Amino acid sequence: MKRRDVLRRRAAGVCGVVGGMLLLSGCTAVDLPLAGVRVGADGAPYALFRPCGDDGYQGPYLDGRARGGGEGPVTTGWDVRKEGLHGDAEFPLFAPPERWKARHRGARRLLPGHRYVLGFGHYVTGDSYNAIVTFTGERIEQLGPGQVWADGRAMSPGAFEKLARDAC
Repeated sequence: MKRRDVLRRRAAGVCGVVGGMLLLSGCTAVDLPLAGVRVGADGAPYALFRPCGDDGYQGPYLDGRARGGGEGPVTTGWDVRKEGLHGDAEFPLFAPPERWKARHRGARRLLPGHRYVLGFGHYVTGDSYNAIVTFTGERIEQLGPGQVWADGRAMSPGAFEKLARDAC
């Protein structure tokens, strides 16, 4: 085989690997801290959604699974199939806005020994993200007045708003 053919094959191989990496990296949505949970004056947990700017979002959900169950079944929560939602949202954790037509599963309260994931998605080629927060009922019950749980920690409402703005 001629040296020129070897060089062409190597160049084609390198281009293929680089092209594949670019293709794969452009298809992945990043996880951003744009969702949080706070406890209201009434003692009930509230969901907070802060999409970037005027981005639309879809698929808001709350999944609760028994801790230690791995990827076991969702035993409590809700999901929404509606697309084209816009704007900040704040609502009781187990009562998403009626117009979203949520499908509920299990108990509509925080259960002991459960791990929860609350989130939504924004999926546009090259600019996709998942807004996500994970928590337990015990963590939310330990929040102080006015605190928000987001990004794996408790913070003030102002710190949450700044975190969400900076993430965008």
